[in-house]
Amino acid sequence: MADTVLVPLELPDPEPLSPVLVNDVSSLDIVLLGHYALPEQTPVATGREQFEAKAQAELDEIAESFTKAGASVRTRRVFGKDRQATIDRVAVEEDCAAELDPAPTEEIKRILVPIPDVAEFERLPTFVDILCEDTTDEITITLFHVIEGEENRERGERIVEETRDGMIEAGFDPNAIDVRLSDTGSHDKEIIRVAR
Repeated sequence: MADTVLVPLELPDPEPLSPVLVNDVSSLDIVLLGHYALPEQTPVATGREQFEAKAQAELDEIAESFTKAGASVRTRRVFGKDRQATIDRVAVEEDCAAELDPAPTEEIKRILVPIPDVAEFERLPTFVDILCEDTTDEITITLFHVIEGEENRERGERIVEETRDGMIEAGFDPNAIDVRLSDTGSHDKEIIRVAR
């Protein structure tokens, strides 16, 4: 059984997915999560009643591109206000090995891998290798960790270095793997900042 990857999308009118990205992850099981952000004053039941048909049609259209590429796809649709909490909950419910935040791209040259302080990384090399397998270009992989709370810098450095060592042992070029730490800002905001 292939690993399951969560692909969160913001509804309505999600950003189009890159065909390169769709093809690269087609060997995985995909869970497309459509999060429909509701205004503060709109009850979830009302939002669902008003927008459910359009939201599902948008998800189905995107799912079709994955299906045509050979992927196994499930869709989840959630109406609410807290996008990150929804992503975290659905990732657990669907037993996802990774979350892929898609961005428009014509090719994959750089991969940012945010690393939490507690995680299981046995599948990380396989997942990154899937993203790299259809390209002849050199790819740079950045392992990124945000130091938060009581965690000290030494522990953060150990997390990214141990992950880097594991990637090298799995056959990745040491020169293609960069490590980066941040101790400013919140986890999610720092990931978005570094990704940009």
